[in-house]
Amino acid sequence: MKVVFRVDSSFRMGSGHFMRCLTLAEALHAQDVQVSFISRDHPGNIVHMLHKQAIPVTVLPAPTISESSHCEDYAEWLGVTQAEDAAETLEALYGRYPDWLVVDHYGLGIEWEQQVRSNVKKLMVIDDLASRSHDCDLLLDQNYSTEGEQRYAKLVPVTCKLLLGPRYALLQHEFRSIRGHLKSRKHKLKRILVFFTTGDDQGETLKAMHGIESFGPVEHVDVVVGLSNLSNAEIINKCQQLKWVYHCQIDYMPKLIAEADLVIGGGGSSNWERCALGVPSLVTILAENQAPITEALGRAGIIDNLGWNSTLKPSDYEKALKNITSNTLEEMSEKAIKLVDAKGAERVAAILLDKQ
Repeated sequence: MKVVFRVDSSFRMGSGHFMRCLTLAEALHAQDVQVSFISRDHPGNIVHMLHKQAIPVTVLPAPTISESSHCEDYAEWLGVTQAEDAAETLEALYGRYPDWLVVDHYGLGIEWEQQVRSNVKKLMVIDDLASRSHDCDLLLDQNYSTEGEQRYAKLVPVTCKLLLGPRYALLQHEFRSIRGHLKSRKHKLKRILVFFTTGDDQGETLKAMHGIESFGPVEHVDVVVGLSNLSNAEIINKCQQLKWVYHCQIDYMPKLIAEADLVIGGGGSSNWERCALGVPSLVTILAENQAPITEALGRAGIIDNLGWNSTLKPSDYEKALKNITSNTLEEMSEKAIKLVDAKGAERVAAILLDKQ
């Protein structure tokens, strides 16, 4: 069986889409499926992670449309037109005819899908916007929503199977393993983890760091960034000054999350990683697609939603930390761990393999 993934990563997009596809690819590879990727050469991409695992990848040419740093026009995130991307994808697929083509990209929709459909047996879309039509056999939206299937009722064919909710959250297998050996939490704020996407092109890491510093001494602070973070030099200096621990482009994030008493980060797919390990979190909305899920989780008391990053100052992080009590940590932890069981990737892989 052959499965091909079409997904990108960049400074602006971050690494979330890419990482969840890689997670599903790993779950499929464990079932002896041949997996490969098609990914565009965007600035700040993490295609090197595929080389590291010897996963075949076709790298599409660099974008011809400039990617605006704070633009929510997802067509710009693609970097070319949908027609151009479809033509290049078809060229990459020539002679392969995969059993499944999995696409995870806000810049791609029904126009692209209809162009590539004849060259694949089945098409799967990973989405969480519910903002555009799709021509696909399977759609995964791992977000927390009360709308159910109605959310996609007019956006996909009636024959399309929907996989909805955190039950299908695509998490690395390490989360499932660590979850089975979690120690009882003491709900004391001694260890904080800071992570705002690998690129953090909006500079939220430093803002949160200044807020923690003003809050007062914390026994241990881990700060995680990617190689593409343009503020790395300043972050390193700050960590050295405060005797905090700096981590860059790591492959042990599940361990750091499990060890944390609190995570401060963005509202993307990292939500599910934190929930799976029952870790309380202060969450900042970094992009339009993160707003509905972050607001819903905040209303449910699963996270502390700080709102949009553009409205936040270091003092807001300081204030949020001062408002945290042992009871709030305990309540968030208990609600979070009930929401995500870390078995989503295996469930989705089984469906692709027609074992479920």
